[in-house]
Amino acid sequence: MDELTTPEGFLLRSWLPDDASAVLRAFAPAEMDRQTDRPVDDRSGALAWIAERARERGARTGYSWAVVGEEGEALGCVALNVVNRTHDSGWVSYWTTESARGRGVAPAGVRALARWAFDELGLYRLELGHRTDNVASCRVATRSGFASEGIERAKLRYGRVRYDVERHARLADDVVNFD
Repeated sequence: MDELTTPEGFLLRSWLPDDASAVLRAFAPAEMDRQTDRPVDDRSGALAWIAERARERGARTGYSWAVVGEEGEALGCVALNVVNRTHDSGWVSYWTTESARGRGVAPAGVRALARWAFDELGLYRLELGHRTDNVASCRVATRSGFASEGIERAKLRYGRVRYDVERHARLADDVVNFD
């Protein structure tokens, strides 16, 4: 799969074993624990996470990129999963390391991923969701051209607490001012 670039100067590329320390930093905050089905709390966990991204890519069941800055360090992740060829749709997710937050890493990466998904995979609809209390994730969605479509009540459960999720979507023929 090709590398992608953004107008902001970020590179999207496959995950590499050398990215393990960035993955560990990203998964260090408690809220990131909930974003994976197995612990990413040591080097072997980070390498397993990276290997799973490579396996998904090889099987064409998921497409995950490291968003890399000028120094070559992975600053975040953008991914496309749950690709449905019948409906030409997919699910977008993203995260950044704490030090990369507020630098436009996630929106730039999501916009590049969306262009690739529409142009290369021929998808028509991309969806994403975030907890309603995650204002930063909502900003990424809207800055990436994803329109809000509503609230899914009590969709996520972390421990004993349920969270509402705001759903966003972007269509291949949506008019956005940054493509």
